[in-house]
Amino acid sequence: MTLAAVLVLALGTYGLRLAGPLLRDRVRLSERVTRVLAVAATTLLTALIATAALTSGSGYAGWSLPAGVLVGGLAAWRRLPFVVVVVLAAATTAVLRLLGAP
Repeated sequence: MTLAAVLVLALGTYGLRLAGPLLRDRVRLSERVTRVLAVAATTLLTALIATAALTSGSGYAGWSLPAGVLVGGLAAWRRLPFVVVVVLAAATTAVLRLLGAP
């Protein structure tokens, strides 16, 4: 990537981030748009989690990785400390792989 492209992307990112605080009091969104944006954000996050949990490279990740993500999600839902969530998820995936699960 050339320096010019990097600078254009950096300026664009800065402009988008600056637009939020500058336009916060000037732009009013309807209730319907606000609800749609909340649902869209949740849908996007769910799609990203599903893609990361179910695929590895260009194929299916097997059963170990989704099981680890599920255990980590349950631990986070139970509001366990973040370190415990990560260790439980990694340990679940590692144990399942050690037992021969793909």
